[in-house]
Amino acid sequence: MKLVFEPKFLDCYCSDPAASSRRLDHALELMEKHYSFSGALPAQNTDILLVHNDRHLNRVRMNRQVYEMALLSAGAAIQAAEFAVKGEPAFALCRPPGHHASPDGFWGFCYFNNISIAIERLLQRRAIESAMIVDFDLHFGDGTNDHFESRTDVSYYHGNGHNGKNFIENLKNHLDYSDGELLAVSAGFDRHCDDWGRMLSTKDYGEIGRLLGDFAREKCEGRIFAVLEGGYNPLSLGEGLLAFLQGLEKTL
Repeated sequence: MKLVFEPKFLDCYCSDPAASSRRLDHALELMEKHYSFSGALPAQNTDILLVHNDRHLNRVRMNRQVYEMALLSAGAAIQAAEFAVKGEPAFALCRPPGHHASPDGFWGFCYFNNISIAIERLLQRRAIESAMIVDFDLHFGDGTNDHFESRTDVSYYHGNGHNGKNFIENLKNHLDYSDGELLAVSAGFDRHCDDWGRMLSTKDYGEIGRLLGDFAREKCEGRIFAVLEGGYNPLSLGEGLLAFLQGLEKTL
């Protein structure tokens, strides 16, 4: 398992909750004990324009600090996807998140759609012909859905349920009838019982990881990567992330 991370992701680039001071500190501390790290380069504007239009890019570019961090975050997702397509699972511990950023709009702390850019880049280069996205963030990834909704080469699933058990059952049922050459995961930890969503336990995130790892091994030849989305309690973000990655590793 590769962790894609740049120290700059610890910088506070604006005032929204995703950029809050010390948000990633506990996750980073835990990850350093268990995983090797790889750096990332900023995405190029040509990468961004695979998903977003010129007007969107220029609006983000008006805030230089946000723009530079958003390029780096998209670059981390691209790096994680490059590892995955070669058969090495990877997680991009990056910010800002991306799944609310649509081709012509951004909100919800997201500026560029990291996971969509990374997948689109692989598709355009013909490194893959199809992909499946699973999003277990508390919030629906409307930007990701907007970009891929009319496509047959990429599917998007947002997890749902009334409680942890029901959430996991629904995910399992979806995976039973799905496929794709590569599995991409929008990994939001704000559904944790100690975060905004008040639903999933740390153990549940481990089970989610196990299910997704099983799917990747059986149907994607082990090709899987994940990108951080939400998660605003630093402690539960770190604990949930570690459980998720350890769950993945049990089956890959």
